[in-house]
Amino acid sequence: MAEGYKHGFTPDLATKARPRHRFLPSAALPADLPRGRVAIADMANAFGVTHRTLHFYEEKGLISASRIGLMRVYEPGDVMRMAVINACREAGMAVAVIQDLMTDLVEADSQEAAEALFRDALVTRKRELSAEMSTLHRQMQQVSDLLDREATEDPPLNDNQSGSTLTDQELRCLALMAAGLSTQRIARTLDLRDDAAQSLEAGIIQKFHANNRFQAIAKAVMLGVVQV
Repeated sequence: MAEGYKHGFTPDLATKARPRHRFLPSAALPADLPRGRVAIADMANAFGVTHRTLHFYEEKGLISASRIGLMRVYEPGDVMRMAVINACREAGMAVAVIQDLMTDLVEADSQEAAEALFRDALVTRKRELSAEMSTLHRQMQQVSDLLDREATEDPPLNDNQSGSTLTDQELRCLALMAAGLSTQRIARTLDLRDDAAQSLEAGIIQKFHANNRFQAIAKAVMLGVVQV
């Protein structure tokens, strides 16, 4: 039985070609992992990944598999490599970064050197996360400031609101806009400076949540605020 098992074992080319690691950093192995060679199904279940993920790691040269008949199996060394890879992925490291780390670990000539390389990678990742957190905090503050500013302003009119949020002067200005008067003529009619009339129009456009005076007039007509 054992002899048949041995004859059925076929190493993949990737197993022969990939450099072997003499030392790897300490990484926790799943408690329910079988001893010795591990079938792909057991490997996936133990590390909480899919078969596709394991194939992807193989394509990237991070781990390799052999075959017993049609079944893909992983040697103990690849299981240890998978433990390191999984720890890196849980820390959010990119695959390219993990590839570089695993390449550097091939050159580690002691357990201490392997642990130092892993620690350096984790320290770098911690700095990246700190920078990302700072960016997120800054963006959160920006969003909060915008929301606070919007809360203090009059809400824009929508299709379910009337024109009651418009002031008397804004209603008069809107009627003149709907009549086709230019901003300069509206200014003269309302006895305003040109820039004041422009600001008045801009406020009306904003309240109707429109992009321009024509959209504002169209919404006002739909709401029955003005007649054309």
